[in-house]
Amino acid sequence: MRVLIVSDSHGRHENLREVIRRVRPDRLIHCGDILTCQPQVQAMADCPLDVVRGNNDFGTDLPNDLVLSLGRHRLYVTHGHHEHVSWGLEDLAIVAAAHKCDYAVFGHTHYPTMECVNGVTLINPGSISLPRQPGRKPSFIVCDVDKNGDLHFAQNYL
Repeated sequence: MRVLIVSDSHGRHENLREVIRRVRPDRLIHCGDILTCQPQVQAMADCPLDVVRGNNDFGTDLPNDLVLSLGRHRLYVTHGHHEHVSWGLEDLAIVAAAHKCDYAVFGHTHYPTMECVNGVTLINPGSISLPRQPGRKPSFIVCDVDKNGDLHFAQNYL
């Protein structure tokens, strides 16, 4: 199974459309700031879509977080603003562990990262539309789930 993980598209679909075409995911996880574009993204993806509410997702009924089973692992999915990820990742690791998750995927900072904090692997795909890291390349994560249920994450850039 191939899972595409993106965040912070902010209603701009050109890069997301291209990444979906390239990756051809079996599932899409969007870590928030999708704006009111969930139906358009769902149509583009043509696969199951899991979305959480970002700090710019006004007027939506999206959940603030999700716990997903993927392979033999549990993922905590959030935008990250409620866990104060702009100030550090410790709160996110605590919340993910409290949900019995060994991974947390999040957005908000527009900055790609993968690191382990207190036994939880924290993964931010960066922003598919408005990147902030040096070089400012739109970024996303591809997660391949192998036949044993193990997860293999790869950071990618357009």
